[in-house]
Amino acid sequence: MKAVTWQGKLDMQVVEVPDAKIEERTDVVIEVTSTGLCGSDLHLYDPLTPFMTPGDIVGHEPMGIVRDVGSAVTTLSAGDRVVVPFNISCGTCWMCSRGLHSQCETTQNRDTGTGASLFGYSKLYGRVPGGQAELLRVPFADTLPIKVDHGPPDDRFLFLSDVLPTAWQAVEYADVEDGGTLLVVGAGPIGDMAARIGMHRGLRVIVVDSVRERLARVHGRGGETIDFTEVDGVGDAVRDLTDGRGADAVIDAVGMEAHGSPVAETAQKALGLLPKKVQEKVMLNVGADRLAALLSAIDAVRRGGTISISGVYGAPTDPLPMFELFDKQVQIRMGQANVRRWSDDILDLLQEEEDHLGVESFATHHLPLDDAPEAYKKFRDKDDGMVKVVFRP
Repeated sequence: MKAVTWQGKLDMQVVEVPDAKIEERTDVVIEVTSTGLCGSDLHLYDPLTPFMTPGDIVGHEPMGIVRDVGSAVTTLSAGDRVVVPFNISCGTCWMCSRGLHSQCETTQNRDTGTGASLFGYSKLYGRVPGGQAELLRVPFADTLPIKVDHGPPDDRFLFLSDVLPTAWQAVEYADVEDGGTLLVVGAGPIGDMAARIGMHRGLRVIVVDSVRERLARVHGRGGETIDFTEVDGVGDAVRDLTDGRGADAVIDAVGMEAHGSPVAETAQKALGLLPKKVQEKVMLNVGADRLAALLSAIDAVRRGGTISISGVYGAPTDPLPMFELFDKQVQIRMGQANVRRWSDDILDLLQEEEDHLGVESFATHHLPLDDAPEAYKKFRDKDDGMVKVVFRP
């Protein structure tokens, strides 16, 4: 089968690899019909390269048709249409039973000290072959895949794999009261979708970014926007719009790739000059992220407000303004999305006739799998109006 593989820093290649196959009685194998390119995939492109091995199959936003079924599977049959969550959760352990599927005790990676395994996401998270491929082995087939109807286009359901539950959880964690103000930092796929969910719930939504095409998408759906390159400070701009108070809650939908942190950026570049084993130890014990987005969120949230972090951070020694957080009485919630915690509620909304969140027009690019290497580069550089890419294997 064809698959997108990591071959080195900034080097993704589509190559032929052995077909995915049943390995456990509880597995299914799906023929992938659509699979997304996620902002988190760019972290593998650079800077999480120390945890990658040449040939690793990437991607964690797939859906498709069940082709092979393990002998112990009772709820799926060949021909069923399913979406596969990005985090691999058993659905029955202590953590899963409490809605913490991203911390699944069955697939936790205790050797690296990380949570549940993820499809296509380095040895930090289990080194499980990913979904940017023609076929995918899916474990825990009775509890992990999300069965969806035949008929509607893939894009109606595809974003259940990651974008929708990640954005949904971000809004849930923000916990804005009816009619309140939600600030979203970052208008990439997660920030854009979080803004749509917030507006669907009747919140006042303000989105911060610097990419015109992304801000235009948000504005076109009724959101207010701030281009951070045109204001002296995000916090002051938000307070000007909120009676001097700040946003009731802020979603950081950017994470560690934020611009505007030259010291951390220089450190990340210097890290790339070290031997791979040394890089790995430094990133696990010493590394620092670019914190521009998070610092903006801390500044812009009102006193007594909430910060919800969905952007990925990866360093253990990030400095935080603890006095400001304490003095402002800020609540912080964060973490990988617990996909199966939210998927049924989201699916109910998607199955209504109206496309409430605009999922069928959400992707800006639909490309063949062979175009993946160029798509990674363009997505990283924010070229060609690229906000969300869907591959069609």
